Amino acid sequence: MLIFVGAALLFVAPVLLVVALVMPRTPEIALDRRRPYQADPPSPLTRLADATVGSLGRFFEGRNIRLYNRDALEKAGLRFSQTEYTVLVIAGAIVGALVGMVIGLPAVSVLLVVLAPFVGHLVLEFLAGKRRAKFDSQLGDTLQLLSGGLRAGHSILRAIDAAAAESQSPTSEEMRRVITETSLGRDLLASLTDTSERMRNEDFVWIAQAIQINREVGGNLAEVLDQVNETIRERSEIKGHIKSLAAEGKFSAYILIAMPFGIVLMLMAVNPTYMNSMFTHPLGWAMIGASVVLMTIGSLWMRKIIDLKF
Repeated sequence: MLIFVGAALLFVAPVLLVVALVMPRTPEIALDRRRPYQADPPSPLTRLADATVGSLGRFFEGRNIRLYNRDALEKAGLRFSQTEYTVLVIAGAIVGALVGMVIGLPAVSVLLVVLAPFVGHLVLEFLAGKRRAKFDSQLGDTLQLLSGGLRAGHSILRAIDAAAAESQSPTSEEMRRVITETSLGRDLLASLTDTSERMRNEDFVWIAQAIQINREVGGNLAEVLDQVNETIRERSEIKGHIKSLAAEGKFSAYILIAMPFGIVLMLMAVNPTYMNSMFTHPLGWAMIGASVVLMTIGSLWMRKIIDLKF
């Protein structure tokens, strides 16, 4: 009996082998498709940052904290939240403290930690000013796009939408914001006025007023925008002339402000003990304080002289 079973298995085995080779194979499925996709686990630093952001976010909830608020971040063109930017400032303060500890100067650590919030605010102001200047330089091209869209038969909203699509940042972002706000039911003049206030651009106020007057009394808005564009270009030329004439005064102011510090550094490099009495004697402290006050007054005075309004 066992002989017949063994013979049957020997006969069936080649048949099964031939069937397995001849039959079409089932297509293979990649391993990442057979199992749920799972990204690489976050690093400890990422987990620490997420936990810090979450804790600080819960602290900010329900509290009207104006430091690094959403308006300031939007004006600077940053896509961070208030919590995320605050965490970055805290990280910068920690790095500054570590730098001071490494070089062996605890006073420097304390100074860098204290200055970190002010540096964060200055960074926002710098980025916002740079963004406003870029918006102002793109305003002439924006007006050309608006007038061209109106001449093509589009409505003012459609022309603004086309200008947003054809312009570069930050003009494209501000125009898209106007379209979004008007789509949600806000008045067009209010959106344009907010844009002019956010960008601190007086020329854009003229554009908003021209659009509002045209909506009330009618007329050829394209020609009005062309006239406004010509006026803005003439004012830009005048701005360029004034800046070139004031450049010499600014350079002189920078030299006069930096000269006392340069002289002190030079004396300390040539003769390190020469300035010791200035930093150790009470009279020297009084002279340093008076110098700081006088230099501050002089700097503000020179800034007022060379900061021309036009």
